[in-house]
Amino acid sequence: MQMLAIEGITVRFGGVVALDQVGFDVAGGEICGLIGPNGAGKTTLFNCLSRLYRFDNGTIRFEGRPLTRYPIHRVAALGIGRTFQNLALFRSLTVRENIMIGGHCRTRGGFFANAVALPLVRREERLLQGRAAELAEFLGLASVAERAVADLPFGTQKRVELARALAAEPKLLLLDEPAAGLNHQELGELRDVILQIRNRLGVTILLVEHHMNLVMTVSDHVVALNFGRKIADGTPAEIRQHPDVIAAYLGTAH
Repeated sequence: MQMLAIEGITVRFGGVVALDQVGFDVAGGEICGLIGPNGAGKTTLFNCLSRLYRFDNGTIRFEGRPLTRYPIHRVAALGIGRTFQNLALFRSLTVRENIMIGGHCRTRGGFFANAVALPLVRREERLLQGRAAELAEFLGLASVAERAVADLPFGTQKRVELARALAAEPKLLLLDEPAAGLNHQELGELRDVILQIRNRLGVTILLVEHHMNLVMTVSDHVVALNFGRKIADGTPAEIRQHPDVIAAYLGTAH
C-alpha cells in the first residue's frame, strides 16, 4: 500500500526551477533512497514534505490525504518525522531531555494544563520519560542519557537527533544525509540502525544520502534526481546500471 504519493511537484525560486514535475511513490514498510548530485533538488523535496516550502504545482498525499490540507504544526502529529543535514539539537539539554522534546507532538496537555501541572500532564510526562528511555536503549544512548548533548561526539549527537525524531512515533521518517560526518565504524552502525528502525519499529523511511554504498545496501527502491527532474526510479541494481544516473555522477553515459 502506498504511504506517500508525490505527483508532479514543481518548485520555483524566482527564475530557478528547483523541482520540475517530480513524482514517485513510497510503499508502506519500505526504505526508499533519494539520490542525486548537489543541487539536484533532494532537500527542496524534503522541505516540501515537511511543509517548510510551498510548491507551485503538484500534489503530495500521505496515506491518501493531501498534505496541504494540514497546517505545518500538524505534520509531526500526522506521522511524518525528520532529521536534518545540520544538527538542530538543544545542546545545553541532556540526551534524555532532547529525546523527550520529540514526543511532545503526541501530548494533549495545553498551556494551562502544563502551567498548573494537571494529572494529565504528569501522566504524559511519565510516558515521555519511559519512551525516551526505550529509545535511548534502542540506539545505544542509555549510558549518556543524562549528559548534555554539547559534551558528546558528533556521531553520538546524530543518534540523539534520530532518537528525537523517533520519539514522535512517525510512520514515515525522512532522513536527510544521516551519514554526513561519520567515520567508517559509525557508518556501519548507521546502516544497522536504519534497517532496525524499519524491521523492528515498522517505520517507512525516505533517505537522502550521498554515500552510495549506504543507499544501495539498505534501500528497497531508489529514486534519482538531477537538476530538479527525476531521471531514474527502480531497484538499487537497476539504478546502478542506469545510463542517466551514470552520466549525472560521472559526466558520461558510459
